[in-house]
Amino acid sequence: MATDSASINLTHHFLIAMPGMDDEAFAKSVVYMCEHSDRGALGLIINKPSDINLKNLFDKVELPLRRDDLSQALVFQGGPVQTERGFVLHESMMPGNESVYASTMTIPGGLEMTTSKDVLEALSTGAGPRKVFVSLGYSAWGEGQLESEISDNSWLTVAADLDVIFDTPVEQRYDKALMLLGLQSWMLSPEAGHA
Repeated sequence: MATDSASINLTHHFLIAMPGMDDEAFAKSVVYMCEHSDRGALGLIINKPSDINLKNLFDKVELPLRRDDLSQALVFQGGPVQTERGFVLHESMMPGNESVYASTMTIPGGLEMTTSKDVLEALSTGAGPRKVFVSLGYSAWGEGQLESEISDNSWLTVAADLDVIFDTPVEQRYDKALMLLGLQSWMLSPEAGHA
């Protein structure tokens, strides 16, 4: 039995929604891919802020936030799945070692995604990772679903640039991600096509 040599791994890549994307949850979105395998994919939308900031979130979970640099940081809508659950994308605390947090996925490229409250508790004391991106909810695709959407020209893909996640203003993230491909949004047609 032949193996699929066209298999792709988009872990630590951005998915950039094409202009014709009619799914409201993903229209004009940039998704950071935390995991992609033959079983499916998981990512966080990095350019759709919610209406709360980290200070509000910490108040909701009854923790102080002793990081002035983060109090006004936005909490994002990471995707349509488990929208009441928090996901913290952050720099690896211990490069090359086990994570210091309980429920953490290590992502090649120097990032981790933590879903346990201990990362919030670390931030509440003034410690924790220097750069963080917090979302409520995540995006997921079943086996073969993302590959199908890519072949239907729903998404562009490019290797992730951490500056886009952590250092680029929200309203510029879509265009900055496109620039990684040498593109600008006016160059893209909302009509899907196949060459």
